[in-house]
Amino acid sequence: MPGLVEQRSIDVVPDAERHGTAFSQFTLWLGANLQITAVVTGALAVVFGGNAFWSVIGLLLGNLIGGAVMSLHSAQGPRLGLPQMISSRAQFGVKGAVVPLLLVVVMYVGFFASGSVLAGQAVAKLTHLDDTTGIIIFAVITAVMAAIGYRVIHILGRAASVICAIAFIYLGIRLLDRIDLSATLHDHAFSFPLFLLAVSLSASWQLAFGPYVADYSRYLPRDTSARATFWWTLGGTTLGSQWSMTFGVLVAATSGGAFLDSQVGYVVALGGTGLIASALYFVIALGKLTINVLNTYGGFMSMVTGVSGFRAQKTLTARGRSAYIALIMVAGTAVALAGKDSFLSSFKDFLLFLLTFFTPWSAINLVDYYLISRERYDIPALFDPRGRYGAWRWDALLVYGIGLLAQFPFLATSFYTGPLVDPLGGADISWLVGLLIPAALYWLLARRNTDHIPAATILTPAPAPDSAPERTPAA
Repeated sequence: MPGLVEQRSIDVVPDAERHGTAFSQFTLWLGANLQITAVVTGALAVVFGGNAFWSVIGLLLGNLIGGAVMSLHSAQGPRLGLPQMISSRAQFGVKGAVVPLLLVVVMYVGFFASGSVLAGQAVAKLTHLDDTTGIIIFAVITAVMAAIGYRVIHILGRAASVICAIAFIYLGIRLLDRIDLSATLHDHAFSFPLFLLAVSLSASWQLAFGPYVADYSRYLPRDTSARATFWWTLGGTTLGSQWSMTFGVLVAATSGGAFLDSQVGYVVALGGTGLIASALYFVIALGKLTINVLNTYGGFMSMVTGVSGFRAQKTLTARGRSAYIALIMVAGTAVALAGKDSFLSSFKDFLLFLLTFFTPWSAINLVDYYLISRERYDIPALFDPRGRYGAWRWDALLVYGIGLLAQFPFLATSFYTGPLVDPLGGADISWLVGLLIPAALYWLLARRNTDHIPAATILTPAPAPDSAPERTPAA
C-alpha cells in the first residue's frame, strides 16, 4: 500500500498510482462546506439587508450555478491526472499561466486567513488560550496536514462529512426549537439587488474552488466517468454549502445582532454548554481544518505551478514542498492576525472581489477543455515552454484582460462601485459578465487556430529522434 505522505506535486499521476471512486468527491466537498465560514457567508445575505425567504433561494441558485462550473473543473482531474492550474498552460502558455496564478495564490492566503480567524476562536476556547494563540496553533496543524497531502485530505473530508453533518443536524434542531420558522420566512418582499447579492455570495463561494478542485480528483483512475465525477462533486458541494448557508440565514434573521458580535460563540451557545459546547468547538475546528488544508495545499500547488513554468521544473523535493507550504502558512497567519477584529465586513468584499478575477479564468479554461480542445491535451508539452503551447498564449491573455475590464462597470464593493450599478438598482452582475463575455470571446478566437491541439491526449514525451516508434496517443 502506498505511504500516507504524498510524493507527487505538479507532475502527472501515473495510472499505477490511481485509486478511489468518484464518490470520494462527494464526501470531500460535503465536509469542506459544512463549516462556520459557509454559515457566515449565508448570514451575510441577511446582514446586508435581504429577507430570509429570498436569501435562501438566491443562495441556492448561486450554489447551483457556481457549483456546476466548479464541478466541470473537477471532471478534468481523472482525465489529465494533473493539478488544476497546470492545465491552464494549454490556454495561457507555460509561462503565461502565471498571470491568473498570482491572483489564485492571493485567494488561498485570504481564505486561509479568514478560516484561521474563526477556527482560532474555537481552538482558543478548547485550550483556554487567547484568540491569537488559537490562530497560530490552528495554522501549524493545517500546514502539517497539507504537507502530508492527498490521502489525509480525503480522510479529513470523510470524517468531517459525518461528524459535521451530525453536528449541523443537532444545531438545526436546537435552532428550530427557538425560532418561529414560518414567521422568519413570512416576509416575501422581493429586492432584485439584494437577491443578486445572495446569488453572488454563494456563486463566488463555489467559483473560488475552481482553481484547485481538480487537485483532489486527479488521483482517480483515468477511466472514472466524467459524469460521475461531475455529479458527485456538485452534490457534495451544493448540499454542504446550502445546508450551512441556510443555517446562517436563519441565525442572522433571528439572532437580533448577537451573531454579529461573536459568530463562533453564538453558534456554540445555541447548542448548549459544558461537554456539548466543547464538542461543538471541536466540530468548528474540524470543519475549518478540512477547508484550510485544501486552501493551503491548493496555494502550494499554485505557487509551484507558477515558479516551475519559468524553471522548467516537473517535480518537487520534500524540502521544497515544506518550504512552499510554510510560506502559505506564515502569510495567511499574518493576514489573520492583522484582520481578526474586522472579519465580517471585510470577508464579504473579499469574496465578491475575488469573483472578478476567477470567473474569466474559469470561462476560458472550460471553453478550451470542453469545446475547443475537446479534452485532448499534450501533457508533456504543458511543461515545455518551447512545445506546442508555447511560453505565452496572447489570445487567452487578451481575453482574460477583457473579461476583467468588462466586469468593473458592474462591480459593487465598499471600495469601488461601477457606473452601471445604480441603473441596475444596485445589483452586482459582474460575475455573470465575467463568465459570459470571456467564454464567447475565447470561443470565437480559439476556434480559428487549432493547430496546437493533438488528435488525442498525449501522455508520454516523444522518443528521441533515433528511436523507431513515434509517441502513442491515448484516448
